[in-house]
Amino acid sequence: MALLLLSLGLSLVSAQELNPRAIVRRSYDMARVSGVWYSVSIASDDMKRIEENGDLRVFIRNIESLKDGGLRFHFLFMVHGECVQVAMVCERTEKDGEYTVNYEGDNKVLLLETDYKLYITFHLRNIRNGTDTNVLALYDLKKSAESTDWVHRTSSA
Repeated sequence: MALLLLSLGLSLVSAQELNPRAIVRRSYDMARVSGVWYSVSIASDDMKRIEENGDLRVFIRNIESLKDGGLRFHFLFMVHGECVQVAMVCERTEKDGEYTVNYEGDNKVLLLETDYKLYITFHLRNIRNGTDTNVLALYDLKKSAESTDWVHRTSSA
C-alpha cells in the first residue's frame, strides 16, 4: 500500500513535464542533485516511525553535494512539539548513489532515481537494536500544489 501511495505521488509530480528518457537510475551526477527539494510523499514498513513525532519523520529542505563526495541534507523535523532545522552529513560508500549516516541507528541512504529537474526518490534503511526499518521518500524540485499540500497535511509545523 505504501509503495502504491508513493507511486501515485510520483505520477502526480511527473505528470507535469516528465521525460522518460531523462530518468537516471545509476551513475548519478550528485552536483545536479544539489538544491532545494520539497516533500511529496513518504512511506515506511513501520508507520509509527514516520507518523507525527516519529524519529524518521523528516522533511528535506536542501541537499548539498560536498567536495569529498558526501551529501549534506538540511532537514526540518519536530522536537518536543517545535519545528527544528538540522543539517546532517552522509558519507559516500563504494556503491553508486549510496550513503551512510548514524542517526537513531545505522542508516544507508540510497538514491533510487531522479531526472534532476522534477523529482528524486530515496530509500532509507535504518537498523536500530536489531530492527530493520525501510523508508521510501519522494521529493519534488518545483514547489507544486501537491508537495506543499502534503507537507501541510502531515506536519504540525
